[in-house]
Amino acid sequence: MTEEQKNMVIKRRKSGFGYASIAKEAGLTKDAVVAFCRRNGLTGNRTGKAPEETGSRCKECGAALVQAEGMKTRVFCSAQCRKKWWKEHPEMLNKKAVYTHTCAGCGREFTAYGNSKRKYCSHACYIKDRFGGGGADD
Repeated sequence: MTEEQKNMVIKRRKSGFGYASIAKEAGLTKDAVVAFCRRNGLTGNRTGKAPEETGSRCKECGAALVQAEGMKTRVFCSAQCRKKWWKEHPEMLNKKAVYTHTCAGCGREFTAYGNSKRKYCSHACYIKDRFGGGGADD
């Protein structure tokens, strides 16, 4: 979205125009206009409370968050902060689909996330069990 389009959306929205008419006039999709308006506090009714009112801050960087009414409570200010925080806190993941198996190739016990039908602990065990060893150079 260009600066000219942004300025037009702001001006039209403050004048009371609807999302669809603004989108048509600006040559954008309705969803793009709705998202821009939501991010910039230009919705029909007041969508958010000031960060000072809620006291909520980003878990990663500590930036003040604007909480929108009727929407899920925000915890991070951006996708970058969210990804960085989860990368630094892997122990906080709630992994429910962890399965324990016994390898059909070597007999060792191993765990697999999200795959309840896995038979081998590694590709090497699969090759060894299935084909009886290595490749042509054995």
